[in-house]
Amino acid sequence: MTPVPGHGCMRGMAWIQTIDPSEAQGLLKALYGHGVRRAGKVWNVLRIQSLRPWVLKASTDLYLELMHSDGGLSRKQREMIAVAVSRANRCHY
Repeated sequence: MTPVPGHGCMRGMAWIQTIDPSEAQGLLKALYGHGVRRAGKVWNVLRIQSLRPWVLKASTDLYLELMHSDGGLSRKQREMIAVAVSRANRCHY
């Protein structure tokens, strides 16, 4: 890992075992398919949960509820909050 200038932290990613979309079966295959239809590909944020598809389903259901349900904030406002939180957490995605 290498230092990130001005941030006092390290850049790098721990290796996490995942299941490739070509090897997915059952619930995971269905969830990967929904991810592709929704976002055009299977993003790593989904893949890192692939060993426990039921957790991925709960996580995806929560995300969809938070981002797409009726409420006091628009979808644009919710996305702006997500970007601000990711930035504060130094999350690249």
